[in-house]
Amino acid sequence: MQHDCDASAALLEQVNHALNSSTALRIQGGNSKTFLGRKVEGEVLDTRTHRGIVSYDPTELVITARAGTPLSELEAALDAAGQMLTCEPAQSGGAATLGGMVAAGLSGPRRPWSGAVRDLVLGTRLITGTGKHLRFGGEVMKNVAGYDLSRLLAGSFGCLGVITEVSLKVLPKPRQCLSLRLEMDAALALRKLAEWGQQPIPLSAASHDGQSLHLRLEGGEGSVAAARERLGGELLESTYWADLREQRLGFFADPRPLWRLSVPTNTGVLALPGVQLIDWGGAQRWLKSDADVALIRQVAAEAAGHATCFTAGHCDSPFHPLAAPLLRYHRQLKTQLDPQGIFNPGRMYCEV
Repeated sequence: MQHDCDASAALLEQVNHALNSSTALRIQGGNSKTFLGRKVEGEVLDTRTHRGIVSYDPTELVITARAGTPLSELEAALDAAGQMLTCEPAQSGGAATLGGMVAAGLSGPRRPWSGAVRDLVLGTRLITGTGKHLRFGGEVMKNVAGYDLSRLLAGSFGCLGVITEVSLKVLPKPRQCLSLRLEMDAALALRKLAEWGQQPIPLSAASHDGQSLHLRLEGGEGSVAAARERLGGELLESTYWADLREQRLGFFADPRPLWRLSVPTNTGVLALPGVQLIDWGGAQRWLKSDADVALIRQVAAEAAGHATCFTAGHCDSPFHPLAAPLLRYHRQLKTQLDPQGIFNPGRMYCEV
């Protein structure tokens, strides 16, 4: 068991040395997201030496911790106080770190009802490509100085700088939690979810695995009991949601490449070869398919969505290619924060 440690000075020294020698840096924590994005060549900068909870007052609903802190450690501290990270991030077998969670910006089944990783970020500390260790945002919602930059780091995959510390908003765990399974096909499930979305049903997760619709109800005892009576179905093992979040379901064992399609919630069943699993009440579609990359991207784009490849090395641009104006913004932002381009070069897009 490693002890809490402030290694920010050593990380800053490594960044400044890389700047002086024009050496690219491959930033990693637990390396649990290495399959996502393009391969990065460079000297490894490991954040796991910089770890530990800096401050946590449950009454303030805010926790601040160093980037190398294992998510399991952070969530254990929250759990002891009856609180949680509402974005439900994957722990990746205990390897995932807080910095990696923010850098990847990946949220679990609760995402549409409780917000994404970026919605929880109140403030960050960041080592920039100018060799400075800066603080952005704060520990309270009303402190908005630099707030947007902190949120911008969510999903930036280490391309903008080295996240060293994060302050997050947390919430109390729901009083009641119950999961249901309803036998119906995917098309009917999507229609039902669209209908229930307009009604006061305390949903906090909805997934269709190809055979049945799985629902999670969370909230007060009365509202959960009433919804259960109304929806019917049979009780489901609540471990389903952790297995979905951690990609342990049988669906993910399929040897074909894995794709994540993000589409508007009201999108019908997508006509694609392979097998699909619906998550986020319809907004996220997991696809196991040997289909051509261009076809998958075309179907996603026609549904006003985008497709990301979750299988390392399967295609040269795992993230959906950007439109010209968006690519220009990405390049400008990269130039501002990392003028020498040393942080995870090309991880997201070959042009950045």
